[in-house]
Amino acid sequence: MYKNKAALSWEREDGFLLSTDKSLLNLNLIHSFLSEDSYWAKGIAKELVHASVENAQLCWGVHKINSRREIISQVGFARVVTDFVRFSYLSDVFILPEYRGKELGKWLVSVIVSHPKLKGPSFQLTTNDAQGLYSQFGFQPLKEPARKMERPKNMKDIYNAYQLVYPE
Repeated sequence: MYKNKAALSWEREDGFLLSTDKSLLNLNLIHSFLSEDSYWAKGIAKELVHASVENAQLCWGVHKINSRREIISQVGFARVVTDFVRFSYLSDVFILPEYRGKELGKWLVSVIVSHPKLKGPSFQLTTNDAQGLYSQFGFQPLKEPARKMERPKNMKDIYNAYQLVYPE
């Protein structure tokens, strides 16, 4: 489904692999977590999750691997939308609940922010509850929030753009 554009990977000795290879991603698992368990994308259509992965410049999968370095299952995910020069946005970061407490989220974010082309651009994200994690990697509250603007997301228009029925 996805082409491997010079995928990068990292391994931990305790049996976890981090990879930017989109072909290794379990889109059903990502959709399930985002649509059922996240607070930020609850109820999102599978087609929209697929589009967000396809359109993101970089995606990371966190995978449990066996002693032969074969993937057993995906246990986490994150994606970045960026131009690699001025702007980056980190989104959809998660580790499955049964794998939390192993510092996988910290590992994931540390690898993302150390990517050579993501070190310089402005890097933004939105979180309700993980400010402590992200602050360890240089994220901070907006310095000049009065200068920042946004056009709020309109999910009905997004569903229409993908010719999907908007759930009322």
